[in-house]
Amino acid sequence: MNSLERYLATIDGKPVDHLARLPILMQFAAEHIGNNYGAFAEDYRVRTEANLACAREFGIDQMNTMSDPYCETQAFGAKIIYERNMCPRCEKHPLEEDPDFSKLPRPNPLEATRMRDRIEAIRSYHQTVGGEYSIMGWVEGPAAEATDLRRMDNFFMDLMDDEGYSAGLMDLCVDVALDFAKPQIESGADTIGIGDAAASQLAVDTYERLVLPREQRLVRGLKEMGAKVRLHICGNITHLLPGIATLGIDVIDVDHMVDLRTVREVLGPKVVIGGNLDPVADVMRSNPDAIRQAVLQAYARAGNPFMVNAGCEIPSRTPVENLRALCEPVPWQANPSAG
Repeated sequence: MNSLERYLATIDGKPVDHLARLPILMQFAAEHIGNNYGAFAEDYRVRTEANLACAREFGIDQMNTMSDPYCETQAFGAKIIYERNMCPRCEKHPLEEDPDFSKLPRPNPLEATRMRDRIEAIRSYHQTVGGEYSIMGWVEGPAAEATDLRRMDNFFMDLMDDEGYSAGLMDLCVDVALDFAKPQIESGADTIGIGDAAASQLAVDTYERLVLPREQRLVRGLKEMGAKVRLHICGNITHLLPGIATLGIDVIDVDHMVDLRTVREVLGPKVVIGGNLDPVADVMRSNPDAIRQAVLQAYARAGNPFMVNAGCEIPSRTPVENLRALCEPVPWQANPSAG
């Protein structure tokens, strides 16, 4: 059973030989091949080379296309600055001063520089390792992209002051995300990740009234295109779990401050839980033996179906031996017991 089949089987809750491993690597991957984060974000050839090298060396089961949150934002007209050793930054958010989103250009995924770059990354993966590895495309969720366009402080004020405006902006973000996902899936992505980190900062009523319906439409559209859906919301999402349970996602990344037993109780037996080791304390600053034990404990708390991951991106200074320990094969168990 190759890694793609293992990944899909795990989502379906079927017994497999070992748990799939899906750590998020960005700056670590770039530097591991002697390159830098700016090049990784800007050029799909660096990104695919770095991710594939790490997949083969450490035993990772999914090819990733993530680099930073500003892919769609650039297509809306933002200038993105690429830093050598840190995340790219948005020089000025497109709606930072003028909130009128009707003035924004409508992104064309096949023409916008960074959107096209992500599509090319998926094509490259599909041509070189398609069938050997799962391939994950990526789109920004409605709250995340609205934040990128307006700037976080502005958008959070919008949510309080003008719900109609906020809803309209997020509707546009979902429309563009679906437009963007289609060529990614057609190019070979079997999974689409949704990053909606800004949502973790919202109160339950705001999330469920304004953001959740747009996430539901996005997930529904992605699944109608034939993709599996992986949701990534950094931070403490405990209060959002009842709403998330209605999305119909296949995989959820869980950050380290969220209790995995609670996630399983709320989301049910079919959603694949990934996580949730603290990327700094439990991975970068830990040691191989402690990491192996922490993975087993996370598996015991989450139960099946489960994928090995940290709560978020693996830090760039993580010792190689620690990442190797995180990715060591963990045999699938019918009833994982607490370690």
